[in-house]
Amino acid sequence: MYTQIIKKQLIKTDIENLWDFMSSPKNLDRITPKEMKFNIKSKNKDQKMYEGMIITYTVTPLLNIPLNWVTEITHIKKNKYFVDEQRLGPYKMWHHEHIFEEKEDGILMTDIITYAPPMGVLGDIANKLFINKKVHNIFNYRKKIIDQIFNKK
Repeated sequence: MYTQIIKKQLIKTDIENLWDFMSSPKNLDRITPKEMKFNIKSKNKDQKMYEGMIITYTVTPLLNIPLNWVTEITHIKKNKYFVDEQRLGPYKMWHHEHIFEEKEDGILMTDIITYAPPMGVLGDIANKLFINKKVHNIFNYRKKIIDQIFNKK
């Protein structure tokens, strides 16, 4: 079974600043909850994102067990959107769209996360019990950190 989560956030900055921040793999650690023990292993983390870019990480989503996660940047339209897809990792399927729309008072950033948990029926049960909540928490944390960086009062 697939789950889709949509998160929207208005960010009070210009598209160039937000794009530079969000399209740089090295900033992923900064916007990921510390308890995930997110660690980029790729040597290309300081490069600007490009289609076909493979990014490798370790992440500790549950029970303090580190997992390898490999994503590919599959689509990019500068200052408009990019898509990352899991190639190897904790999900049966992971597809994450990052969409940026210029508005009068900032940039509306929309994350569309579509995923399928592993392990068939057991994964569906785990998704109902805790995976979905965990994914929501990760993106709520991300929203809070991006607010602190860009929406300073």
